[in-house]
Amino acid sequence: MTGTKIFSLAGEGAWTPTPDGNRRRVLLHTDELMMVEFGFDKGGVGALHSHSHVQASYVAEGRFEVTIDGRTEILETGSSFIVPSNLVHGVRALEAGRLVDSFTPHRADFLD
Repeated sequence: MTGTKIFSLAGEGAWTPTPDGNRRRVLLHTDELMMVEFGFDKGGVGALHSHSHVQASYVAEGRFEVTIDGRTEILETGSSFIVPSNLVHGVRALEAGRLVDSFTPHRADFLD
């Protein structure tokens, strides 16, 4: 495992603006798994989309309206959700907040 970063300290890593007006920072990744923090202002939207990666998400802060495959739930701090491969999903921040997402395999498009 030489050369693989296995710890991420609080506040490490630069925020990158996302195309939908939010921000993200890659915390850790290997070829098999990636952890990414997303920040949203109140009213921020993660537009409906799909990808081949399985995604597990944890609401680290705030309240979000989360839609997965046409089903919508309101989730708050401490809640979580899983998005199976290729399902259409998206979020809307009901208040400012953060999501911590894990993807398998890693999202190469987030490493550019």
